[in-house]
Amino acid sequence: MEQTLRGEINYRIIVIEDDPQVAKLLGRQLSRYGYGVSLCQDFEHVDAVVRTENPDLVLLDINLPFYDGFYWCRRIRRFSTVPVIYISSRDGDMDQVFGLDNGGDEFITKPFQLEVLIAKIKALLRRTCGEYAVGRTSPREVYSLRTMKLDVRRATVDNKGKYSFLSKTELELLRRLLDAQGAVVSRNALLEAIWDDTHFVDDNTLTVNVTRLRQKLENVGIHDAIVTLRGVGYRLALFDECSPPEPRQDDESVQ
Repeated sequence: MEQTLRGEINYRIIVIEDDPQVAKLLGRQLSRYGYGVSLCQDFEHVDAVVRTENPDLVLLDINLPFYDGFYWCRRIRRFSTVPVIYISSRDGDMDQVFGLDNGGDEFITKPFQLEVLIAKIKALLRRTCGEYAVGRTSPREVYSLRTMKLDVRRATVDNKGKYSFLSKTELELLRRLLDAQGAVVSRNALLEAIWDDTHFVDDNTLTVNVTRLRQKLENVGIHDAIVTLRGVGYRLALFDECSPPEPRQDDESVQ
């Protein structure tokens, strides 16, 4: 069994690389360092993939099918400030200047030492999400509700010994619903809390991520956890059996 060099999955990275061997190698090595990794498969709609995955960091090749990495970085910058590291065989100074001018944060030339890539990833994540991030707060790290436990640092949901890893978006969705303690959270509130710029987020993106979160909860034995109130938002039904029912004030109910 392959050993994980860091014992917890704190951040999610998406690898946008059309060479399957290079992509799989990067994915395998990053996973060993404890990162959650997804490999982009749709090179015609890279911006949509990034918007849906909502990663903490993007590794972006330049020579891609359809459009190059510079183009996709500009597209990503329309809706997200996620850190982007270019990984390319291009080694000219102007390539690096052009990449950074088009929204990239770092540029690594192939071939490269894995340790250098990991160091750059750690530095960027510290500045954007970690201890050096501006305005960083210390959110609650573990939520427990009935038999379910959400570990924010590990990005895992656990139920009676079964667990599943969550994407950054799924994690934030579940956190927001837990913080609401059974109250309804509107779609707009979720969109604004999770995505940097809602003007460039398709409304269906939220629906897709809620569906994925539901499936992962089902996979660990938590059924019918998220209630949809059409046109309004979502709430967690798990709170319904945690406290005595309140006296009814009227006959209105939302199903």
